[in-house]
Amino acid sequence: MATVAKQASLKQEETCGMTRLGVGGLFFFLSVLLTDPLHDIMSDVDEAMATQSEGSSIGEAASGRQGSGVEEEVEDEDEDLFYIPPRRPSLDLGPSPMDTTHWFYVDQALSPAQSYSTMTSEDSDKMEEDDTSSTSVRRQRADSYSSCYSVDSDDCEKKIRKVRSKEDVPESSDTNKLIENTSENRHPSLTISFTFKAISKTLGKLSEFDLRAFKRILWKYYPQSFNTPPQNTDLVDLVDRLLECYSLENSFQITKTHLAEMGKNKLVEYIDTLCLRNEVRYELAESLKQKYGEVCEDFGGEKRPFDDVHTTLKIVSTCDNGPNIEHEVMKIGKLDSNQEAPKEISTADILTPNYLETSSSRFILLTGVAGSGKSMAVRRLVLDWIEERAHKHVTFLFPLPFRELKQFEGEKLSLADIVKKLYPATEKLRDEDYRCDECQMMFVFDGLDEYHWKIDFENTELLSDPTDTSNLKVIVVNLMRARLLYRGLFLVTTRPYVRACVPWDAHYDEIEVLGFRDTQRDEYFQKRFKDSNQAARVIEYINSTKTLRVMCHLPLFCSIVANECQRIFKEKGTHAELPNSITYMYTKLLFALLRQHRKWRAPENSVDKERDFLMKLGKLALSMLEQGQYKIAQTEWKENDINDQEAVPYTGLCTQYVTKPYVLFHENVLSFIHPTMQEYLAALYALLTFANLGKNVFEEKLKNKVKGMFRGPTPSEMYKNAVDRCLQCEDGRLDIFLRFLFGMTLKTNQELLQPFFTSPLKWPTATEDAAALIRKRMKDSQNPERNRNLQCCLKELGSRSLGSVSSLTDC
Repeated sequence: MATVAKQASLKQEETCGMTRLGVGGLFFFLSVLLTDPLHDIMSDVDEAMATQSEGSSIGEAASGRQGSGVEEEVEDEDEDLFYIPPRRPSLDLGPSPMDTTHWFYVDQALSPAQSYSTMTSEDSDKMEEDDTSSTSVRRQRADSYSSCYSVDSDDCEKKIRKVRSKEDVPESSDTNKLIENTSENRHPSLTISFTFKAISKTLGKLSEFDLRAFKRILWKYYPQSFNTPPQNTDLVDLVDRLLECYSLENSFQITKTHLAEMGKNKLVEYIDTLCLRNEVRYELAESLKQKYGEVCEDFGGEKRPFDDVHTTLKIVSTCDNGPNIEHEVMKIGKLDSNQEAPKEISTADILTPNYLETSSSRFILLTGVAGSGKSMAVRRLVLDWIEERAHKHVTFLFPLPFRELKQFEGEKLSLADIVKKLYPATEKLRDEDYRCDECQMMFVFDGLDEYHWKIDFENTELLSDPTDTSNLKVIVVNLMRARLLYRGLFLVTTRPYVRACVPWDAHYDEIEVLGFRDTQRDEYFQKRFKDSNQAARVIEYINSTKTLRVMCHLPLFCSIVANECQRIFKEKGTHAELPNSITYMYTKLLFALLRQHRKWRAPENSVDKERDFLMKLGKLALSMLEQGQYKIAQTEWKENDINDQEAVPYTGLCTQYVTKPYVLFHENVLSFIHPTMQEYLAALYALLTFANLGKNVFEEKLKNKVKGMFRGPTPSEMYKNAVDRCLQCEDGRLDIFLRFLFGMTLKTNQELLQPFFTSPLKWPTATEDAAALIRKRMKDSQNPERNRNLQCCLKELGSRSLGSVSSLTDC
């Protein structure tokens, strides 16, 4: 039945061609209809009703004219491609049988003489197979094409393309030329996805009339590929069909050639610009992938993909949240910091299109204490842009770390020059690319606290063009003022202290990174250790001590713990004992902040200056600790002769934030990055005071004067006074301090702290004497909480000094 229907369709197509033959053709047409069953005609009527083209009247269908002169011209140009069959009355022919033996295929000749050639259903099927292209795209086409035409209920016939065999269609010389010019060296940035978007975006800029004209050109020059009615082909189907039939290079070439023929030279330039930017984006992404795609966090220096070790950070939409104040022993208030409930966000939520629609700010300041994961957040943002997992609206993303910008100090250059020197792949970019609205650029400046030049917001010249030359100071200030590249997007990371340097009228929004949550901390160790058994042991080790578990909210501290555990596993095996002393990990953290991180922010410090700074900071820490104080006003800070630059932006041992103790009063206060760091520095001060100056900070002044006449204090006396002072504090404010003080008697910790001692320590029996003192105090004390802390002090001294203590509770 399908074959009979197809033959009937071809017969109907033949009779339409007979309309130009006069009366003889009409008689032939009627003779065919007399043999056509009525039910076949009615089925064609139903099909035509569903596919009737809009806007064609009965008169237009009969005469071949459609409305305006413009449309008439279009139909004249397509005369060789389409039939417009005449209107004929409906006939009730009855159920007479249909004779199909004399059906013929009628093709339109170039001269008035008509020629006829037979075509069977098998030939038609073969022709349709030959007309399919070997090139395919990843999109599924929902439409299909049939060579038959149908009539509606009023017997008005639909205009359908003639089906011609492949040999009968003459290819123009232009078509052959385009197909032959296929590039052998395709740029890797040229993908199906980009080609489809670029051509669609370019053709989308055409008016409706111009788009119809572009379709007519394709239907005229490439009839083998475009064999469906043009009015039924939308822009998506048009580009889809173009990519199915031709290579990516030829698709661009066809589009540009015929746009140029139409006089659309600006669109030709536009599509070339899209290709240029796509190549630059690809090369930039490749260079960024090499720079940020791998991290070296393993103890052995092995590089691993960032996704294999990265853990999601806790980033909140509010600032001035203050330090993490979770404590093992005490309950510390929120320190009058931001009381608003923060909204948690991710790096993918930074400067998104939705954000830009609701906010006029294009400048985000990402703050966080030392080691909270700011640089990790930047790395995550860059890699997500490379993989197109986020920020798809950004054409180019340029990370500009301040530690790399320092090389341009004293030079005359522009922002565009800086970008090209750091990323040579951007050499192809033109000046207009930096000013174009469609070319969205995002600049990520990591580590503003590492920029040690004074930022002068009052006396800096105005700079608004990214191609104008100036010095680095002017560029930085104008970026902070959001004057430079006002169409660009800017993300600047810094420690909280530096934000106080930004003037109040600088328009920007702030967010803060707070490090890891508990689940993220465990996920970090699971990713960090390839051996699941080792990861489980480290997580168990962290959870066994609440102070370690709390402090591991800092990714930097997690990295220190992981490095140390990895070293032990490598040297002693997976089942080796992990350090019992939390003091060891805090000492590692101290040196990481005091030296490794400081070198990017300030000139190198001498050991004497480091010792002097730690003594002053530790003295303040102990004084605040005895008073139960965990924050201090900036004015009081200076009274203690402490360099706030050294404490906050350089080393990061302290942080600064804004408190609101009263409704209309804001106050800049400073605190340590965590209360336990305050307790550690207080213990270090007590130890250095005794070792270097021979003074016991806990001994009464009267006793100092009397005993000083005969002999100096001994280590046992210092620890005895410290234990007694701790037991007097019922709230436990000195409990962690005492653990650190006992932990510093271990040889391993004293070896780390040796640079801060003026002379080598000679305490051969200090550990045993301290353990004996703790056991004695545990027997004398009837307070379970105090005894529990003394047991933790024994744990700090190591397993060999536990003696007869059978078990220790988790500390």
